[in-house]
Amino acid sequence: MFTTKSFIKKNKIGNFLKNVREHYIRDDIYCGVPTCNKCKNVSTSNLSSAHVNKCSLFKFNHFIILDTNIILDQIDVLEEPFICNVIILYTVLKEVKHRSLPIYKQLNAIIENPSRHFYVFINDHHKDTYLLESEGELINDYNDRCIRKACSWYINHLPEAKFVFITDDNNNRKLAIEENIPACSITDYVKHLDSSSLLEDKLSRKDHGPKEGIDIFPPHLSHGQLLKGVKEGPLHQGTFRASRDNFLEGFVNVEGYEDSVLLQGRNGLNRAVDGDIVAVKIFKKDDWVCPSGIILEDEGVSGENIEDVEEKEKALKKSQITQNNSEIRPTGRVVGIIRRKWRQYCGILQGASEGLFQIFVPADRSIPKIRIETRQGEFLKSQKFIVTIDSWPRYSRYPHGHFVRALGRIGSQETENEVVLLEHDVPHSQFSEEVLNCLPKLPWIITEEDEKKRVDLRSIDICSVDPPGCTDIDDALHCRPVDGKLEVGVHIADVSHFIRPGTAIDLEAASRATTVYLVNKRIDMVPELLSSNLCSLRGGEERFAFSCIWEMDHEANILNTRFHKSIIKSKRAMTYEEAQLTIDDKTKTDSLAESLRNLNKLAKILKKRRLDNGALVLASTEVKILMDSETMEPLDVEAKKMFETNSMVEEFMLLANISVAQKILQDFPDCAMLRRHPTPPASNFEPLVKAGKHLGFDIQIDCGKNLATSLDNAVKHDNPYLNTMLRMLATRCMLQAVYFASGTLQKEDYFHYGLAVPLYTHFTSPIRRYADVIVHRLLAVSCGSDCTYPDLLDKQKTTDLCQNLNYRNRMAQYAGRASVAFNTHLFFKGKLNDEEGYILYVRKNALQILIPKYGLECTLYLVKKGEESLFEYNEEDQTQRAGNVVLHTFDPVTVRLKLDSTNIQHEKFTLQLVKPFIEGFSVSPMNELESNKMDVDSTPKINKKRKSENSKSSKKNKPK
Repeated sequence: MFTTKSFIKKNKIGNFLKNVREHYIRDDIYCGVPTCNKCKNVSTSNLSSAHVNKCSLFKFNHFIILDTNIILDQIDVLEEPFICNVIILYTVLKEVKHRSLPIYKQLNAIIENPSRHFYVFINDHHKDTYLLESEGELINDYNDRCIRKACSWYINHLPEAKFVFITDDNNNRKLAIEENIPACSITDYVKHLDSSSLLEDKLSRKDHGPKEGIDIFPPHLSHGQLLKGVKEGPLHQGTFRASRDNFLEGFVNVEGYEDSVLLQGRNGLNRAVDGDIVAVKIFKKDDWVCPSGIILEDEGVSGENIEDVEEKEKALKKSQITQNNSEIRPTGRVVGIIRRKWRQYCGILQGASEGLFQIFVPADRSIPKIRIETRQGEFLKSQKFIVTIDSWPRYSRYPHGHFVRALGRIGSQETENEVVLLEHDVPHSQFSEEVLNCLPKLPWIITEEDEKKRVDLRSIDICSVDPPGCTDIDDALHCRPVDGKLEVGVHIADVSHFIRPGTAIDLEAASRATTVYLVNKRIDMVPELLSSNLCSLRGGEERFAFSCIWEMDHEANILNTRFHKSIIKSKRAMTYEEAQLTIDDKTKTDSLAESLRNLNKLAKILKKRRLDNGALVLASTEVKILMDSETMEPLDVEAKKMFETNSMVEEFMLLANISVAQKILQDFPDCAMLRRHPTPPASNFEPLVKAGKHLGFDIQIDCGKNLATSLDNAVKHDNPYLNTMLRMLATRCMLQAVYFASGTLQKEDYFHYGLAVPLYTHFTSPIRRYADVIVHRLLAVSCGSDCTYPDLLDKQKTTDLCQNLNYRNRMAQYAGRASVAFNTHLFFKGKLNDEEGYILYVRKNALQILIPKYGLECTLYLVKKGEESLFEYNEEDQTQRAGNVVLHTFDPVTVRLKLDSTNIQHEKFTLQLVKPFIEGFSVSPMNELESNKMDVDSTPKINKKRKSENSKSSKKNKPK
């Protein structure tokens, strides 16, 4: 039996079309209740006759039927095993999928878990529960009617069984009770469960009840007013970004303004949370101000106390009195939220207090503190846990949220790694059975059929050069003389041979997008059998590779290029240091040593040529954490050592990527996956230009070549680290490099600014980057080694894939930095050191100090709360003066470094000035004995004899 649904739809060219859909209705759909004798039981059900739902509101065992809003708002409650024997109506399931795909996926995971006893009833297609829409009826009212009809049918179908309908829609609940359907709200149901304590903490409280105080924020405009305002012009839409240095400042990038719009104070931010899509009203030009330049932290301990905020708002306004007109930016305020981007946040309680209400401090500094209701205060004060925001009423200083789940004890490495991964949205679950089933069976061997399809290079002296301890070796090199010329080869692991398009392992790798490297842990993009074994080009083992071979003269000019799939046998897996020692040892004259020397010679020529073309040499504060191999505690923190061989490998990886980009663009002009580095806008370079000007250097930013030349010339012999700091500032001025599909941009936009090349892609790391897998597939089709498939040639599919790759790569970088920061803090606990540093930025109330030895950037506050400052700030010269001492940007200083753990969530380094000495502010230098005593007394484990470096050294150390 079937019925029809018809509706009118307007097409793209303005014509109205009538659509008719057939809707099939059946009488054999199973109700799912295991004791039912009326249904033709032709399907399976997870509902259990043995499980008992105990809720004191109802004096009988029962099955639960849920409304849509319960699933959308209370999924965290539903994930708890106390809620079982639940019937999910198909009407509800469809609406959840339409309104929130992430929650739909969470719900499906619960439904598929047999221990949870959830069952989906296809009420839309059952002859007794299907309803026709009434004329003029709203879709929400129709869905509510369908749900109530299904509830009534269950009650009449099985009078001996009991059913309870749970909904937070007051009207729907009232109508259900009138139709003799037992119904209640989720809050009432949970409060009357035996296990109510934990579940009550997890309740989402979007309905925050009666007003609890005076309004401290202005009202938001309605959604209709916002859309109209944005469309007609008075309002502007953009993504809100909170300042990490000043909790009373934020920024929104909007169309029509080169600079981002500055928001300040409570009224300016108006309950926006980092990532929200907001509507802003921009002030008249006379009311524009510049960013404050001061560092403000939210020290509030009460959910409603705003006295400290008001005090800091006064300090914010005071900082605007003497402002530089050249730094004035468009200023405005948030008038409404177009779309919230709230997610789950990791963090801790801020000094657990008595009572139900606690303040939660997120790990992410850009997120405000959150007010939660919990009965587990005593337990949670030692835990890191997850919280979700439910609402932010006008009367509350902080948003309101609820507890989701505990992660583990504060400070444990396992917990902190979990926090890093969750905060940066890194997929890190175990690979599923479906994925593992895609792996080749062991023992894996190379067959005669494989040899016929590939070029055999096993006789060539090929070697890999990587960081120490690296197990995911995805590239190897060779160089040999041929007919008076040099044959140079880059050989890349042929990962695409094992990961076929559309398989479970391919979809998983595409979702993960990249391998993530933490200090003592690696989250692989592909299972370990591939990443550390079959695809790793280990010394002495035969492996499949994709080779890029150049014929070069001795001046590194490319005479010919070819690509092919190959079989290689790396003669040796070397570290950068081992390769360097081999090159430098003139007594070594074997073919491998000569190959490395020739590679190094050619690499120097290639690098000089790149730099002459305007490629930038930038700098960052990268450090290496040395770990105890047994306890996995940090033993030392040191700057990464660089050898000529680092640069040697980098040059040939860059050259391979450029050569491959040219080939795939030639054959796939519309769908080649390329990588571009956009030219930064001139405004990005303002801090760099200003810093150079104060030092007497003219930093030219009109093109990359002039910038590179300016940086090369910015040298002072009395401050050898100055040039490095300028390059670090230049790095921070850059935009991020991104992947894109070639057919979506004009060719002039393909340019890679940092490398100064018109065309670039990623080919050399397919074990750890999914972009490289796609490029391998494109190149394989170009070479005739493989066939194409529809998604590979779909420009839109490639664009969507690039968006995920760009996001995942960015999050992986942030996660790696957060892991280094945590382990650096762990190393410094209990230590008190005097260290040499440099002033990186001069602020109005502080100095940003760079300590190169540890790659740390810390804040030295120049005035304590309630005290008068000894310093005089000169905004024009960017200096701080105290008596005869004047502190400039990039001046060397000596500071006392100590880790302040009073705020466990946001541990920070506190600095005291040692040199130059300023009476009444600086401290006397520590002698070596005092420093050592502090170490021994406070951190006996850390000062054990160094045993080994971290065995999981990250592949990301290799520049690509």
